[in-house]
Amino acid sequence: MERLYRKLEEYSRSDYYPFHMPGHKRNAESVRGDFPFERDITEIEGFDNLHHPEDILLEAQQNVAKLYGVKESFYSVNGSTAALLSAISAAVPRNGQILVARNCHKAVYHAIYLRNLKPTYIYPQMDGEWWINGGIFPDKVERCLAANPELQAVLITSPTYDGVVSDVKEIAEIAHKYGVPLIVDEAHGAHFHFSNYFPTSAAELGADLVIQSFHKTLPAMTQTAVLHNCSDLVDSRIIRRFMGIYQTSSPSYILMASMDACMDTMASDGNQMFRDFTKILEQTRKRLSKCKYIRLAEPVKGENGVFDYDRSKLIFSTRYSLMSGSDLYHILLDRYHIQMEMESEKYALAIAAVGDREEGFERLCQAIEELDQEQAELIKAGIPTDDEKQLDTRSMHFVLSQMMSMAEAMESETEKCSLEESIGRISAEFAYLYPPGIPLITPGEQITGQFIRNMRIYMDKGLYLQGLEDYTNKTILVVKQQPQSTKEQDEEIHG
Repeated sequence: MERLYRKLEEYSRSDYYPFHMPGHKRNAESVRGDFPFERDITEIEGFDNLHHPEDILLEAQQNVAKLYGVKESFYSVNGSTAALLSAISAAVPRNGQILVARNCHKAVYHAIYLRNLKPTYIYPQMDGEWWINGGIFPDKVERCLAANPELQAVLITSPTYDGVVSDVKEIAEIAHKYGVPLIVDEAHGAHFHFSNYFPTSAAELGADLVIQSFHKTLPAMTQTAVLHNCSDLVDSRIIRRFMGIYQTSSPSYILMASMDACMDTMASDGNQMFRDFTKILEQTRKRLSKCKYIRLAEPVKGENGVFDYDRSKLIFSTRYSLMSGSDLYHILLDRYHIQMEMESEKYALAIAAVGDREEGFERLCQAIEELDQEQAELIKAGIPTDDEKQLDTRSMHFVLSQMMSMAEAMESETEKCSLEESIGRISAEFAYLYPPGIPLITPGEQITGQFIRNMRIYMDKGLYLQGLEDYTNKTILVVKQQPQSTKEQDEEIHG
């Protein structure tokens, strides 16, 4: 079997001269820095074309489908973002309706905007102890589908950024009962298939379209992802069309070779690699679970919609300590040179993956244990706790009124408004914490005092807010209010 990554290695050592793109001409001396120019090619003879695969790239994608046991798989060199955009666009016609878990990635909302879709939101349960999103209840999905026969697809995120898995099997059965496909953003679950230590992949549980980011949890380069088509509910030709639209017309062969090499490694060595990884991961979790003040969060199955949990997500809760999640994040970075994945108000998140080394786990354990002991001594000495304002866990995903569609709001005439003066107005832009990129508000929704309050608390806690045009987060774009007509004014006056 010819592998893309091996053929690319061989070509890099050949004497073929490149009178074609890219402009570096495989000459490392043409630019500063150490980059793999010798393997950076375009669609030349013998290397196929991702947008019309007939040879080595077709076979590479077929190898992915075979390994995961799905109908077909599509490479995405624009990450899960392009795969999500393509999945939604292929499954739901323009101006259609979609049932969406509110804790979905911003790419989902971008698809809703681009296709002018009407979303119905379903909200995850909040875990009041650990301050993380729980899962999506299947019965809520059924109630939404029963109440709105116009819905044409269901989309959920499982696992979440924090590792929470919903009951995908039951949700898929419910979606199919109503004749609509289930799309699962499984970007953080590409590793599930390779070990029983982890939850079962949505691709094996009846989901129709499953999106996975190789680069998040497998040994592959950033921007590598796949879209699995697992059934016949969504036309493959339409999927291909949109993958061609949302991806670059000049896909990186280095990225595609990285995916091919990753799959080759998983097929030949994956079982042993994951046995070694899960063994040390479990040892690490048991060791860290002994800490009293910086606690390793363990979502409880069967509560808050948690059907299962990805134990490679290491969530360090600070709610029993004198620190915030942001404090812990920055202490680990500055003092221990450990870069965490994410900071939140009450926890810091580390992602463990098969590429981790024993030395890394040991450093993390020692750092957390030392900080836990420091917290114990401070608390014993009677240091007062932080009495700052805190978010109400019940309001983390509060429902906002959708006053107009995203497209209408984003394409209307807008004006800037200070946060405090924006209450009651219609937002013309997104605001979200990044990572993970889940919108706190979307264009077309009415701004409330509760939303402004949470924005202020997030900023006070030093968390990373994105989406607003004003990077200082002092103002927000709102839909410009139209002056009332004389007739409307007369009606108001004379009633």
